[in-house]
Amino acid sequence: MTAHTPVGIGLIGAGNISDQYLTNLTEFPDVRVVVIGDIDTARAQTQARKYEVGEWGTTERVLAHPDVDIIVNLTTPAVHAEVSSAIIAAGKHVWSEKPIAIDRPSARALLDAAAAAGLRVGIAPDTVLGPGLQTARRAIARGDIGTPLSAQTTMQYAGPDLWHPNPEFLFAKGAGPLFDMGPYYLTALVSLFGSISRVSAVGSTGRSHRTIRTGARAGTDFAVGVPTHIAAIARFDDGAVSQSTFSFDSPLTRTGIVEITGTEGTLVIPDPNTFAGDVRITRVPQPDSEPEWETLTPVGVASGRGLGVLDMARAIRAERPHIATGDLGYHVLDALMAIDEAVASGETAHVISKVDEIPLVPDDRDPYEATL
Repeated sequence: MTAHTPVGIGLIGAGNISDQYLTNLTEFPDVRVVVIGDIDTARAQTQARKYEVGEWGTTERVLAHPDVDIIVNLTTPAVHAEVSSAIIAAGKHVWSEKPIAIDRPSARALLDAAAAAGLRVGIAPDTVLGPGLQTARRAIARGDIGTPLSAQTTMQYAGPDLWHPNPEFLFAKGAGPLFDMGPYYLTALVSLFGSISRVSAVGSTGRSHRTIRTGARAGTDFAVGVPTHIAAIARFDDGAVSQSTFSFDSPLTRTGIVEITGTEGTLVIPDPNTFAGDVRITRVPQPDSEPEWETLTPVGVASGRGLGVLDMARAIRAERPHIATGDLGYHVLDALMAIDEAVASGETAHVISKVDEIPLVPDDRDPYEATL
């Protein structure tokens, strides 16, 4: 019998989001978290002890670790490309939190360096691998709503200064509601409709300064460097259109709203920032009748952040493509940059990059099964 040999994982970045990754990565039998690194080594040590990871230390320790095959990059957006490039230079595969970078040239250079080295890049969000979106994709492929025509998405609330103890980076270049939350919604839409071809958008900044509301630094003011309300329209290569709101300026919270309308019906899919949830469908009603809603049977096993890392680990061993690729991450960044440029210019912006059709997750794939 062949021994089970999980893929070695290292983490760089032990901040808030690391809890979500570590909760799942330490439960998936096909991967093993070997070491956690952070510029604040005490924070890395705290997370390592919390999740029973044997080693911790500096970023350099993670990069050089001989038992690490994939490094998960959980740093702030402004240094995603720099850290990911260092991971590739160290001979490791990289999984990065979104966005892949905060500009096109550094993202392109990262992908080119990875290709030259024969290494893989995976980019969050991996929510598109969860039962929510997978169930919706199968419904569309079956023709449940006829020909897909349009989508409407909404993400609005008062902003992360309400809950994050160090929120400044979420209001700086490479973040704001567009770059922080937009990747969830655009990645879902690209998964459903394919490549985006052009965008139009307007934006505004509700307040020039914000105040931290929680943690040790509560009461501290900081400057806002990006638009905090964006309204965008996108056109896809297949002719479908979408309209999206991304806002940190709303006292009324309305998040996770995604409606996909076709010639024969409308799908309401779960929050793209989650992995599961109800997928509901209503079809064209009869005259003088109210819409009737049906909840579809979910496909797949629910889990959470880290699912894309697991898919990449299994794909490396099986020598098959992984699903949430660097090319997908680049196309989403390209579209986000185009929206940002459309806000600044007041003109329609074209999205040059394209992405291949994104594979479905096999129905029977179980993240909690030992397969390696």
